[in-house]
Amino acid sequence: MAETEMQLAAKSPCAGLLPLTIGDVTLTEDTPAAMTLIAPYKGQEKPLSDALNAAHGMGFPAPNRATGNAEARAIWFGRAQALLVGPVADPKLAAHAALTDLSDGWAVVRLEGAHAEEVMARLVPIDLRPQVFKRGHTARTELQHMMASITRIGPKALQIMVFRSFADTLVHDLKRAMEAVAARG
Repeated sequence: MAETEMQLAAKSPCAGLLPLTIGDVTLTEDTPAAMTLIAPYKGQEKPLSDALNAAHGMGFPAPNRATGNAEARAIWFGRAQALLVGPVADPKLAAHAALTDLSDGWAVVRLEGAHAEEVMARLVPIDLRPQVFKRGHTARTELQHMMASITRIGPKALQIMVFRSFADTLVHDLKRAMEAVAARG
């Protein structure tokens, strides 16, 4: 090839789409260093939780819960599955669970603001009010027509994850809901 050949450059799922602020709600992209699906082998749930705690400072999450903090979080991701978001999974975890790198497969955004729940109420069939969906709660649910993972990460902040191929649609749908909520104010 000629010297003028184009170089490929990695882009995040929401590159060029975010950040976005409408009214008092802000939508930003999170770009975790790694995302690893963890599925414990039969009978290895407790040893896996102990190993996860030793390696990353958090246990394996209960259904509909997340453990950890902003830098390293384990999110319940379905029956007997968790998604480790942030650090690269410690290889020692493989003694207790199947590990699958999903780092490039998901778009991760943060919706934050006084009316974030009102925005989401237009898009999801579950109650995300903070008195019901508390910090550390998570759900796999439908967001418009996309399957999503939604986790409460702060008093007025939600982490939303969809397949990477739906990043444009996710931002479009959230933007329209943000506009509708802002118009009411």
